[in-house]
Parts: sequence; structure tokens; C-alpha cells
Amino acid sequence: MPGLFEIFSDPEVMKFWSSEPLPDMGAAHALLAEIDDGRADGSLLQWGIATKEDDRIVGTTTLASWDRTHRRAELGFAVGRGCWGRGFGIEAVRRIVRFAFEELDLHRLEADADPRNEASIRILKKVGFTEEGFLRERYLLGGEPQDAVFLGLLRSEWNQRLEPWTRTPPPTS
Repeated sequence: MPGLFEIFSDPEVMKFWSSEPLPDMGAAHALLAEIDDGRADGSLLQWGIATKEDDRIVGTTTLASWDRTHRRAELGFAVGRGCWGRGFGIEAVRRIVRFAFEELDLHRLEADADPRNEASIRILKKVGFTEEGFLRERYLLGGEPQDAVFLGLLRSEWNQRLEPWTRTPPPTS
């Protein structure tokens, strides 16, 4: 719980997020309950990003708005400020993309980012996401409008980026 609070209460981490920083540990407990409820009803999958050395939570990665009919979901991630620039974000996004396409058999992943969040956009593009659109004033954060860049990644595009021996063929019906 302290790791979750540390990440999501930091104004610098939340600067480009679609919600305000957590004000207290009670809000962190509510967030954890929301994550648990989403996992239970299948609407949200969220994992902690942990260090190998001491298993300390330094971020999260998420699949939300899972649409089973159209086999798509929204991808999100956050890394605590003390771990920025250390590769945690790119590794977590690569792993969740692989999980989404190979284990959940998704067809498409979507992400949105504040256009000023160059680091997150760079990570998404490194993994293969393509910019698909720009939504003006999509979010209101602290009464201020924030724009959003939308990015998408298709399973077929992701498969093309993999070395042939690492590809998992789609399931046969």
C-alpha cells in the first residue's frame, strides 16, 4: 500500500494523469479496493511494477475497458518519479502488450497520453503504438482542460515487430 500511495500521491507523477494526486492513505485504500473490484468483475487488470532487488512497488501497469466482443483494451502505466529513466516503463509495457496479445488474444490495444508527456509517448511508440488522433480538452484536471493523444497497436503490427522465433500464432477456432 505505501508504494501505491507514493506513486499516485506525487504531483509530478500525476501531472499528466487524468485524475488528481491521492490526498491520503484512505484514498490509496479506496484505489486498491477499486483495483480488486475491477479484477473480480473482469473490467480491470492492474499489476504492480516491482524492483528485482527488493520487490518494492515502483509503478503499475493496467489493462482497462476490456471489450471481449471486439477484443480490445486500454493500456496504462505509471512509474514512480524515483525510477524514471531506468527502463521500468518500457519493460512493463512490453510485458503487458505480450500478455494482452498472447494470453488474452486481444486484437487491439489503445492508449491515450497528455501530449506534453513525451516520455510516455516515446515508450508507447518504441513498443509499436501509432498515433491515431488528438482529442482537444478531453480531460478536466483541477478545472483545467487537458488534451489527449490517442495511440493504437494492432496484434498484426506487434507480430511483425517480433523476431520470427518469438511469435505466438493466433489460436485456431
